[in-house]
Order: sequence, then C-alpha cells, then structure tokens
Amino acid sequence: MASAAQRAAQLREQLDDANHRYHVLDAPTVSDGEYDGWVRELQAIEAEHPELVTPDSPTQRVGG
Repeated sequence: MASAAQRAAQLREQLDDANHRYHVLDAPTVSDGEYDGWVRELQAIEAEHPELVTPDSPTQRVGG
C-alpha cells in the first residue's frame, strides 16, 4: 500500500490533470463523482496528516 505522502502526491497529480483537461482543453476525462471522490480522499489524508498539506494543493484553492 502506498504511503499517505505518496497517495497525496498521486491525488494532487490526478486532480491537476483533471482540472487542466476540464478547464483548458474542454475535454474532461473523469466524471464529477470520481473527481469529487479524489478531493474527499485528499482532504481526509491532509486532515489526518497536516504536515502533508501544501500551498498548491487542490484542497487549498479557493473556488469561484
């Protein structure tokens, strides 16, 4: 099983890619439900391991 730090990094990469594909390319590749699940999983990891929160984490962005 991946460590919390590895999984958080993987989720951030997946979320960044999904955001780019949705907002820049207008070609989403994951469902809203799958994306939301990744966000919830990352939030849970960061809540359990606050030292893993990074300023550029998708959980730290303010939405419009």
